[in-house]
Amino acid sequence: MRRNGLLWTFFMPLLVILVLGLAVAGGLSGRQYRNHFIADTRTELEDLAMVVGPRFVPLIAHGDRDGVQELCREIGETTGVRLTVVTSGGEVIGDSDEKPAYMDNHADRPEIQEALAGRAGHSERYSSTTETRRVYVAVPAGNPDHRFVVRASQSLANLNIVLRRVTGGVILAGLLVAALGGLASFLVTRGLGRTLVHLRDQAEGISRGDFGQHLRVSGPAELLDLADTMNSMSDLLREQIRAIEGQRQELEAVMDSMVEGLLAVDRDETVLRMNEAAGRLLATDVERAVGRSIQEVARNPGLTELVQQVLAHGGTAVKDLTLGSRAEICLQVTSTELSGGSGDRIGALLVLNDVTRLRRLETMRRDFVANVSHELKTPITTIKGFVETLLETPPAAAEDLERFLGIINRQADRLDAIISDLLALSRLEEDTDDGGIEVHDLPLYVVLERVVRETTAHEPPHASRIVLDCSDDVRATLNAPLLEQAVGNLLDNALKYSPDGTPVVIACGMNEDTVHITVSDQGPGIAAEHLPRLFERFYRVDKARSRQVGGTGLGLAIVKHIAQAHRGTVAVASEVGRGTTFTISLPREVPA
Repeated sequence: MRRNGLLWTFFMPLLVILVLGLAVAGGLSGRQYRNHFIADTRTELEDLAMVVGPRFVPLIAHGDRDGVQELCREIGETTGVRLTVVTSGGEVIGDSDEKPAYMDNHADRPEIQEALAGRAGHSERYSSTTETRRVYVAVPAGNPDHRFVVRASQSLANLNIVLRRVTGGVILAGLLVAALGGLASFLVTRGLGRTLVHLRDQAEGISRGDFGQHLRVSGPAELLDLADTMNSMSDLLREQIRAIEGQRQELEAVMDSMVEGLLAVDRDETVLRMNEAAGRLLATDVERAVGRSIQEVARNPGLTELVQQVLAHGGTAVKDLTLGSRAEICLQVTSTELSGGSGDRIGALLVLNDVTRLRRLETMRRDFVANVSHELKTPITTIKGFVETLLETPPAAAEDLERFLGIINRQADRLDAIISDLLALSRLEEDTDDGGIEVHDLPLYVVLERVVRETTAHEPPHASRIVLDCSDDVRATLNAPLLEQAVGNLLDNALKYSPDGTPVVIACGMNEDTVHITVSDQGPGIAAEHLPRLFERFYRVDKARSRQVGGTGLGLAIVKHIAQAHRGTVAVASEVGRGTTFTISLPREVPA
């Protein structure tokens, strides 16, 4: 629908009203002027008839009709008025413009009838005799013996001429007034229109968020007040939007900095809001998730069921969920109803806590307790069994007694090794928690050469298998006894689990920030499924062989903790049938 501007909305109606008003005023003034002119003419004609009436009395009394006719012509020529004398019977006996003999009886004329009734009569009509519209005034005259009527009349032709002139002047003046009024209203309307357009443009700018400019207009006080009001509204909106934007940024900063995932859905299970932590946990893009259903975003029936439960019944619900095809992420989800300002339930809010590490630690703790119990119980059971045998049925042969005592001694040594390794792990964890270990800047070759020397002293048959490849200029900030223990554990495992005669290589290298120590063997290798858990306490790839070669199941766990105490890492790469390589990576300078 086409919208009319202010110019057409106000100017054209004003112009039409002005023209119509002038037309009505002109018509009324013309009518008033005509009525006034006719009223004055009647008065003048009546006065004239009353003045000349007595002059006709003697003529009529003597029956001098020619005299009456002559007097009518004389008065008519003098005054310019048509004068007619009518007897009481309606017969015309004198007329200033026509011969009475040719004129009809006037007894039926309204003004004559009024005059014969004794009062002045007035009439306005078209005269067939003169073929003009005339004003007639008749007055009674004479005496009781000779009563007659004197009628005076005047044509309205002059009046019409005057009226046309007056009307033309009024129309001309009206057109001039209409033009001036129209021009004035046009200019005022256009000025108001431009001001309102300016106000509209500024208001549109405000609606788009442009609060930089204030409205400056000229015009009536009402428009100035409107501009001031809009300026105040603009300032208020700017402050409110600034406050809301600040609150929104603060809320987003808080949400994005939270470790917990936050997820809000409406009653239709559509995602309203999500922080970055929730996006990471659910493996989805935050911006794409907003506006989609929770089923599409989470792809987890348990999470969807939890949302539906809270939306249906309200309150708070807590549930443990696992995500991923291999349940690699464990979540504790707390869902609570989301209420609006009026208290109505508008959706649900979910808090996602990643408890994967906690669950793994709980699993490791249970496994550790079970493994410790098992590892300690095995030598204790063996020792107890042989001691009870010695007490109840001592062997007669000395060699049997020596064999029993040797078994007891080996199991006691195994028990001592397990306890020593557990204490070593505990000390490492305690030193790490207390702020670190004591370190010194040392060359790696010296530390590694000491490990090789001590290993060959305990295991002389393996001396030829160990190959040390380390430059003298490789240095690092380290704790020498701990690093010797870690490399010694890796070297001991490599010698035990690789075939005799195959080399075991200890190498070192460095880059800008890190030094690397590798221990490589050509043993049977380790299957890929064992690698992630290889550094857990008491975890064994081949439990029977590990106990056979005398392992406690804590050596690699000690290596990992020693590397962590140096702010470093340990990694393993292995291929079944081709050997294994362990790599300890340490920072060249351990931070204080």
